[in-house]
Amino acid sequence: MTAISEGSTPAFREFYQLFAEKVYNTALSYAQHQQDAEEISQEVFLRIHKYAGNFKGQSSLNTWVYRITVNASLDFIKRRNKRSFGAWNQAAIETPDFVHPGVLLEKKEMAGAMYKAIETLPDSQKTAFILSFLEDLPRQEVAHIMDLSLKAVESLLQRAKQNLRKKLGNMYDQRVKSRQGKSN
Repeated sequence: MTAISEGSTPAFREFYQLFAEKVYNTALSYAQHQQDAEEISQEVFLRIHKYAGNFKGQSSLNTWVYRITVNASLDFIKRRNKRSFGAWNQAAIETPDFVHPGVLLEKKEMAGAMYKAIETLPDSQKTAFILSFLEDLPRQEVAHIMDLSLKAVESLLQRAKQNLRKKLGNMYDQRVKSRQGKSN
């Protein structure tokens, strides 16, 4: 990180290649629109470049990058929602206009409904759910990223699952079981 903070283009390029896909996929899970995810990704790497000197190694580099990505994604959504507040927001009622890399084509309709429901979760539940089930991160890493205890993350996940079950019914249970089957 020192080389990046000192302006090393090769170091930043290498860093970008290492994290670009993770950052984009996480941003896409939040924004649910490819163009917005690209904008968030740009913001993330601008922040990383600007604050590289602040990285002290108290958490893993992976955790630090995810934390910046989550914060940039939530900031972007808040700005987007402020712009559309009070106006008819067609995007809010449509199926998201993206295909997440982790979604198989035959499950596209179910995924659209799932992502629409995820968007309605409170930020903390949304973050725990996205990082745990969509990014497949270990719960302990999610706890580090969110700066919470493992028990708090588990509680957020339970509430997120309950909220999604209410919104989606049986479709939710099928989606989560298929995700858990992959990690076993």
